Amino acid sequence: MTDAVARIHAALADAGVTGWLHALDIDSGEQLDAGADQPVCTASVHKLCLLVALHERAARGELDLTEQVETVPGERTAGPTGVAAMLDAARLSLRDLAYLMMAVSDNAAADVLLRRVGLDAVNATTARLGLTRTLAVHSFGEMLATVKEDAGPDGARALADPRVVSRLRALDPARSNRSTPRDMTRLLGAVWRDEAGLPEHGAAMRRIMGLQVWPHRLASGFPFDDVHVAGKTGSLPTLRNEVGVVEYPDGGRYAVAVFTRTAHTAATLPAADAVIGTAARIAVDALRAKAFRAR
Repeated sequence: MTDAVARIHAALADAGVTGWLHALDIDSGEQLDAGADQPVCTASVHKLCLLVALHERAARGELDLTEQVETVPGERTAGPTGVAAMLDAARLSLRDLAYLMMAVSDNAAADVLLRRVGLDAVNATTARLGLTRTLAVHSFGEMLATVKEDAGPDGARALADPRVVSRLRALDPARSNRSTPRDMTRLLGAVWRDEAGLPEHGAAMRRIMGLQVWPHRLASGFPFDDVHVAGKTGSLPTLRNEVGVVEYPDGGRYAVAVFTRTAHTAATLPAADAVIGTAARIAVDALRAKAFRAR
């Protein structure tokens, strides 16, 4: 495993990022630690915590996933995807809002669900599952509002300035939604082992995560028709994350969490995106090789 960790750090450095990773064999418990306990800002990765809390409340009969909710322009959290980008009113069920939240990282859908579920309920769910270093402190709209406020009067243009980016509260784990790579793989393992809720809810969550549309991070490391990747990305200025599960046709299941930061403020950095897949592949290959040697 030591060689794999060194290769991961080398790949991250070559891509111009600093990164932290944890990988877990969901069934054997074997793991790889490359900064697994580093506090990190989750950004949209925290939508996974909200998804689990939503299904937990549904399992207790506190809400109905088929409940219809109308979202209205002007009242939605900003964002480039899903109902956040729509021009007209839209009426959707809670479970379809959850699909948009996870598949295209729809901020408006996420905040509709968060108002229905409650921030305290999200934190109660992560605490119940033993995620002791994971905490939601604000909604996704509130997080984006701090970015706008911290950027100042020049708005989005100011985010090209590293000095401006360095003062963003959204990038400080002490002041934003946060976790660690190890906590996130623990959560993924619970979802995939049906320990996070009822089996039918676990299946629903796994299905939604498998429908994520972004192939440029975690999935890029596993370009095979018979390998399935289900994940959730998270992005903020200089920050690129993804957590997910890689499933092989032989039954192997591996939870991987990769969190990265770069000094570059450009919104488009293909190498920084792709190295998430590269690092995950190195980690999963190491876990699989160790399992085969043990047979």
